[in-house]
Amino acid sequence: MAVKLRLKRMGRTHRSFFRLNAMDSRSPRDGRVIEELGWYDPHAKSDEEQTSFKRERIEHWLSVGAQPSETVRDLLKKNGIAVK
Repeated sequence: MAVKLRLKRMGRTHRSFFRLNAMDSRSPRDGRVIEELGWYDPHAKSDEEQTSFKRERIEHWLSVGAQPSETVRDLLKKNGIAVK
C-alpha cells in the first residue's frame, strides 16, 4: 500500500479548511484516512493560526516512506519540517 500525505478539504463554500492526513494513494481526496496529522487554514489572519501539525507523526510517516503531495511538501518546508 502506497501512503501519501495529502490535504482533505473541509469547511463550507468560499471558506475552505484542510486537514493533513496520511492516506492510501488509491483513496479519493475526501476518503478514508489512516491518520490525521494536523490542519491548514488558508484564510487565517496570522501565520501562527494558519497551520497546526503533529511534527513527530509527520516525521514518522516520512521515515517509513510516505510521499507528500506538492502542496503538502511546500507547507512542511514552510513550517521547518525536512522533506527529502
